[in-house]
Amino acid sequence: MKRRITLFLVILLLLATTTSASAQAYSFSLDREVVHVFWNSDGSVSLDYTFVFNNNPGAHVIDFVDVGMPHGNYAFNSISADMDGHALKISSDFQGDGLYGFSVDMGAYAIQPGQSGTVHVYVGRVSKMLYPDDKDEVYASAVFAPTWFGSQYVTGSTDLTVIFHLPPGIQPGEPRYHIPRGGWPGNDAPEATYDDQNQVTYTWHSSAANGYTQYTFGMSFPKQYVPEGAIVQPPAFSIDWDALIGPAICGCFALFFFGLPILGIINERKRKMQYLPPKISIEGHGIKRGLTAVEAAILMEQPLDKVMTMILFSVVKKNAAQVITREPLKLQVIQPIPEELHNYEKDFLLAFSDVNKIPKQGLQEMTVKLVKTVSEKMKGFSRKESIAYYKSIMERAWQQIEAAGTPEVKSQMYEQAMEWTMLDKDYDDHTRRVFSGPVYVPMWWGRYDPAYQPASVGAPKTASVMPSSSPGRAISVPGSTFAASVVTGAQSFSSRVIGDLNSFTSKVTQQTNPVPKSSSSSGGGSSSGGRSCACACACAGCACACAGGGR
Repeated sequence: MKRRITLFLVILLLLATTTSASAQAYSFSLDREVVHVFWNSDGSVSLDYTFVFNNNPGAHVIDFVDVGMPHGNYAFNSISADMDGHALKISSDFQGDGLYGFSVDMGAYAIQPGQSGTVHVYVGRVSKMLYPDDKDEVYASAVFAPTWFGSQYVTGSTDLTVIFHLPPGIQPGEPRYHIPRGGWPGNDAPEATYDDQNQVTYTWHSSAANGYTQYTFGMSFPKQYVPEGAIVQPPAFSIDWDALIGPAICGCFALFFFGLPILGIINERKRKMQYLPPKISIEGHGIKRGLTAVEAAILMEQPLDKVMTMILFSVVKKNAAQVITREPLKLQVIQPIPEELHNYEKDFLLAFSDVNKIPKQGLQEMTVKLVKTVSEKMKGFSRKESIAYYKSIMERAWQQIEAAGTPEVKSQMYEQAMEWTMLDKDYDDHTRRVFSGPVYVPMWWGRYDPAYQPASVGAPKTASVMPSSSPGRAISVPGSTFAASVVTGAQSFSSRVIGDLNSFTSKVTQQTNPVPKSSSSSGGGSSSGGRSCACACACAGCACACAGGGR
């Protein structure tokens, strides 16, 4: 009897243990996910996923990873996967909620509870991923939603990065990004850079994403870069307008034909003035010190006529150029050129000395290079923190100038910090307020303003020097006169050299910050996965409807 009781208790214990083990559910955090989407020249797509899983204590072992696909037009034999460098098997036993996908069999490298691991998945070819863009007949539209997991399995936040590698040959000003959908917590505008193959890339990043939401990203580009047959033509359809309610039609027509175009024009004009890349870089930490005042102005996206004036003052102060006439503005480059000039200052002088180009064209090229240089310098640093830092430099400069006890000292302080004070959005009024009394104009002022005559034979074209350097030739002028000459520099530059500021900036923006394309194209496809679910469609308005699931 005792033996029977003992055997019965052992069986109950085993059953309880088995039941407890089978009741374990998948529970993990997706700490990081990086998705590279390669839009190839033949119109196909290649996908490269990197997942960093952290299996929660007491949870089910991560033995399979189901990856959903947008449709069935993918090459199964092009798929590979590895775990921390160890090859994994690919299975067609997809157990997600969607119709299409595959499973990564973790095998001996299954992630145990309380452990973490990095899973890498590559899909070599997915076809039928491009659709016509219904806003521009010469453009193709491409949209992709990365894989996600069932909300009942994923805990915590995910650092998510999605990188579109555009087809070879596309120029920076040609593609147009779509506004992300799905409640994307990062910036709508991607970072536009180049990959190691010199192809344009769009990168969206957020550390506040999660692993269970469908985030949809897209872009459009000229059809000429892919074969015509690679673009899926959606079936035609018609709408029965008679079935629509009259007032609703009127309201919609008024919105689309009057309200939206007006808003579009306003936003378009504003957008053309935003010449920085969509995102200077994936937001880093810390301040980028060491930028010049001109580079800081680019970082702040100051109006380009002001930036040009800052550079003009800089080359004149460094005795590298002299204004010959203001109507029209002509510069004389002084030889030899000082060695301490920055590259953008050299390009600025070249724009006025190159007989094969008009200054406006050379200045646009200079500005594009300058924007790219600042973008490169800002990689890994916080733009927000850096802007606050350079604003503090500007504010301290004004404070020191205003605290100066005499006009001589105030003038000297202003000359030393002139470019930094120009970062002030209220620069015009601030300058007039500060210089209400007499001003001792700087020694180099004659090289900027031809109206000032030489003080003596052989002297520079100036009637003004700083007291600290040449007190015998210091010239005092009314502060209002000096301030007016300074603050009108930007406007004068705009009208006499670069012409219409909006047009000039737009030419720069086309190369440094492509105009966005809102998500509003037709056609598309959808799919869903299971414990890992992906959805990709190649249009701006396709209906990607996926749901999380599990085994």
